[in-house]
Amino acid sequence: MCKYIGMLKLKFIKFFKEAHKKMGEKKIRLAIMGVGNCASSLVEGLVFYKNAEIAEEVGGLMHYNLGGYEPKDIQVVVGFDVDSKKVGKDISQAIFEAPNCAYRICEVPFMDAPVLKGPTLDGAPAHLQHYYGKDYFTVDETQEPVDVAQALIDYKVDIILINLPTGSNKAARYYVECAKKAGCGVVNGIPELLASDKEFAASCKDAGIPILGDDWKSQIGATIVHRALAKLFEDRGIRITKSYQLNYAGNTDFINLVMNGETKHVTKHDAISSILKRKDTPVAPGFAFVDNQGDQKTAIIDIEGVKFGGAPVKLHLQLDVEDSPDSAGISIDAVRCCKLALDRGLTGSIDAPSSYFFKHPPVQYPDDVCREKVEDFIAGK
Repeated sequence: MCKYIGMLKLKFIKFFKEAHKKMGEKKIRLAIMGVGNCASSLVEGLVFYKNAEIAEEVGGLMHYNLGGYEPKDIQVVVGFDVDSKKVGKDISQAIFEAPNCAYRICEVPFMDAPVLKGPTLDGAPAHLQHYYGKDYFTVDETQEPVDVAQALIDYKVDIILINLPTGSNKAARYYVECAKKAGCGVVNGIPELLASDKEFAASCKDAGIPILGDDWKSQIGATIVHRALAKLFEDRGIRITKSYQLNYAGNTDFINLVMNGETKHVTKHDAISSILKRKDTPVAPGFAFVDNQGDQKTAIIDIEGVKFGGAPVKLHLQLDVEDSPDSAGISIDAVRCCKLALDRGLTGSIDAPSSYFFKHPPVQYPDDVCREKVEDFIAGK
């Protein structure tokens, strides 16, 4: 009986949202779970790319118009966090609170989008509250968390975007359960295996919601470059004998990767090894926290192999990027693809955009194939 009532409630929510859409408001109402650096870059970017002239002049977008949705159509309506420095503030203010240190894109006007207190669960581990003499997160345990599912309904949220700290296993799953109750699509940007877990994706399908993920494949980051170079080696007849990737930065994500990054090793490893002909080729990702790097990430990529006649070849590459805008350049498209899935009544894991935007999608393809698939998806093929 309870399950039947829940299904009726979900159908009512979907009916209400569809009716609201038909009344002429073409917006993607977005909730952000985890108001950190990645959220900061996305929110700033939505302001920065509010008109087509800027996008054409500056560049930086893969799609300005994606299936009829432009950046200005993404409306951030609410955020969820546990850091008392952010909770209670408008998201336009919270994104600039410490420990956020993302590359500054632009000023952000008041958005009337509050940051609400979510349950802490495993989203604020001890090492994030105090690390090497610094207090990063401050959690006020006397502050009660809100009813997240009800808040998603109250704010008429279409999509939730998960940008929680790496290792937030319980917290990520909690927010997806709330999305199921509220009938929201899910975009998972962190290395928790949700969309790529068959049973979990099936539970989203049963709940009638789409899910994209897992773990951002940066717009131009170490993983996408490493994959492209490895494919080039193999296409040119080079047998790769081993490959290594070292990443270091000074943001809180890298504290997490050092202290609690098991799943990140999995997503990095699988993203690279999945395109190699020899699946037993040694591939080793590594992470280091360097405090004065801030949000700038440095990646060192080594690929070793043998070419014609067994002669050795070795590539050594250094890539320097601002880390959080790299994720925002992907999330701005992933959110819109998730909304297209909602519009089309698609449920469960959405494989085509997941394969292009994420390191650990339900199905791995070479990146040229991924790009073709996502373009077909956008076109409705």
